[in-house]
Amino acid sequence: MLRFALCVFGIYACFLTWGVVQERVSTTPYGDASAPKKFKFFIVLNLIQSMIAAFVAFIYLKACGRQLNLQQTPRSLFLKYGQVALFSCAGSPFGYAALKHIDYPTMILGKSCKLVPVLIMNVLIYRRQFPLHKYLCVALVTAGVSMFMLYQPVSSAKKAAATNSLWGLFLLGTNLCIDGLTNASQDQIFRQYNQLVSGQHMMFYMNAIGSFYSACYLLLHPYSDELQQALAFFNEHPAVIRDVLLFGFCGAVGQCFIFYTLQHYGSLRLVTVTVTRKLFTMLLSVFWFNHALTNGQWSGVVLVFAAIGIEAYIGKQQKTQAKKALNATLEKESKKTT
Repeated sequence: MLRFALCVFGIYACFLTWGVVQERVSTTPYGDASAPKKFKFFIVLNLIQSMIAAFVAFIYLKACGRQLNLQQTPRSLFLKYGQVALFSCAGSPFGYAALKHIDYPTMILGKSCKLVPVLIMNVLIYRRQFPLHKYLCVALVTAGVSMFMLYQPVSSAKKAAATNSLWGLFLLGTNLCIDGLTNASQDQIFRQYNQLVSGQHMMFYMNAIGSFYSACYLLLHPYSDELQQALAFFNEHPAVIRDVLLFGFCGAVGQCFIFYTLQHYGSLRLVTVTVTRKLFTMLLSVFWFNHALTNGQWSGVVLVFAAIGIEAYIGKQQKTQAKKALNATLEKESKKTT
């Protein structure tokens, strides 16, 4: 339980830092005040982050005394790594594109429902079966986080930022499905190749292959000059290099916690941690800074804590039953020997 709590703390802390640095990179005007320019080369940014994350994962592997297992890794596992890396690279553009066609509450609702596609993809694609209480907990967390986010007071400017369209909803749904397929595929890799794959291995290979995909797009796309523009921007505004490298490093450290959680606790628990992040950070601000929540938000908090309580209670019951079964088996064996 302590290890999981440390993972949650690490993910929350890294998410917060990474988000601050991401906002700095994307919104800071660089150059002269008379003609400021903003960094808008997000594929280059993703390439740099994945390269840094692959390097950090390699150092992490060496620090843990593990090897890349290039010779022992079967071709089928490399194909799985490539598949998951492709899903990971393909999902983000749909999310960015959806923001242009949907309003703010719809975007928030979509982000709150990430657990649902993860569960569905595990069941439909990989034929996994979950206990009944898992479905109940997913429904409670999804409903609770959705209520918490939708009842949060939002400025009229954000509400009117865009209007919903079928195309925007399609893009949002595609993004959620790809994210769900990514997490479900990662679970499948850990189950199928548990003797060869650790969180560090998956972090390294996913980022290394993702870097290759991004580099191929930037170098081979006949109608994109993003790489050339980004290099010119770096040359003209060297200050952005420090911010971009810090962005990549914060993301890489966060991935260390994410892939550890994914390996040991599964994608459902990992996504639960990420979707409840804002809820718990706002709860902290309520007690720390005396901020107020609406009645709808408190109802959402109750649903989320109900799900956590059910999961904890059933998990404790299962551990108790497993311990009793083990003790009974040991007693039988000791009687046989005597």
